[in-house]
Amino acid sequence: MDQANRELEALLDFYLASGIDCLLETDPVDRFAETARRAERRAGEQMFRPSDRQVQGPGPAAAQSPLSRMPGADRPLPQTAPHSISSNPAAQPQGGEASGGGASAVLPNASVVESARDAAGNASTLEELRACLEGFDGCNLRLTAKNLVFADGNPQARVMFVGEAPGRDEDLQGKPFVGRSGQLLDRMLNAIGLDRSGAYIANVVPWRPPGNRTPTPQETEICKPFIMRQIELVKPDILVFLGSASAKTLLGTQEGIRKLRGRWMNFSTGNAEIACVATYHPAYLLRSSLEKRQSWQDFLSIKQKLAEKRTN
Repeated sequence: MDQANRELEALLDFYLASGIDCLLETDPVDRFAETARRAERRAGEQMFRPSDRQVQGPGPAAAQSPLSRMPGADRPLPQTAPHSISSNPAAQPQGGEASGGGASAVLPNASVVESARDAAGNASTLEELRACLEGFDGCNLRLTAKNLVFADGNPQARVMFVGEAPGRDEDLQGKPFVGRSGQLLDRMLNAIGLDRSGAYIANVVPWRPPGNRTPTPQETEICKPFIMRQIELVKPDILVFLGSASAKTLLGTQEGIRKLRGRWMNFSTGNAEIACVATYHPAYLLRSSLEKRQSWQDFLSIKQKLAEKRTN
């Protein structure tokens, strides 16, 4: 019975760490499919709508139109508008998009991911990469986030920490790990003789998902080229994944954090091999204090690895 309770508690902790703190609907809803259906309905209405010369006002023909009797046909539909992610036309995503409230939402597809790769690859400095992200409109999270959360700390640092996505406090301040979990991370850094001047901190996804929900696989895939390029430009000696989400995304593994943590691996940028390790996310440790001992062991291992790199 104790084992079952522990497993249930671990599952609830996982949901909370993923941003799932309430149940809104019993069944999943594909919002992108809804947007596509509304766009198709609107195109159909325009196809069968009589011209101004044929109908001067709301007559019997319009009242009897089958499309006018469809559920939701009286609601306004999104208008389509062109967009670009940069001044380079070749870098513009080819996916369809829908507009809401004057902002443009993009349907995530392979061409948008390819556009993200092209845009990230063209950045030769961190400043250019940040400017590229600020002008990038291929990820819909930008429509609901208040600020781009690019990075914090020292770009010249020898150790880089990567989390999954910013939360509410990070979104408000535009810096990663500044809320309660960030304060815990600062204390953990201090315990091994580091602070933010000796570390560089970023997230896989630089915009806060609405309600702190978990980023979708499509959102993560679109943002992945930017964090990959960020790692290449920082060139840290050591890369630390905070939580399983960032580790799974960047290492391409499906192993959970309990199997990944504390195990030194190599991360390849294509041009260099970087020593990397995963540990528990500070937000998870705030709810599972029993795991802090293991995280302390991980941070001691990071301290030792930094010392070894320094002597080499």
